[in-house]
Amino acid sequence: MWFEILPSFGIITAVLSVPGFALYGLHKLTLDNAYRRNTDERWERLMYTRDMRLTGNPYQCNGLESISDK
Repeated sequence: MWFEILPSFGIITAVLSVPGFALYGLHKLTLDNAYRRNTDERWERLMYTRDMRLTGNPYQCNGLESISDK
């Protein structure tokens, strides 16, 4: 019958959802932040490197106070 596919559908769905949840924990352990910045576009990569250069933490909000007056 049609309901015989439900167990295999549940197993496949569970297995395919594991990487998404595993990345959350992996980023939390390695980056001390559960979320990762998107670096697909060139502009996003430039902003990531700028934030890393200015504050040392790309996840911290940067304003004019983070730029030195030298």
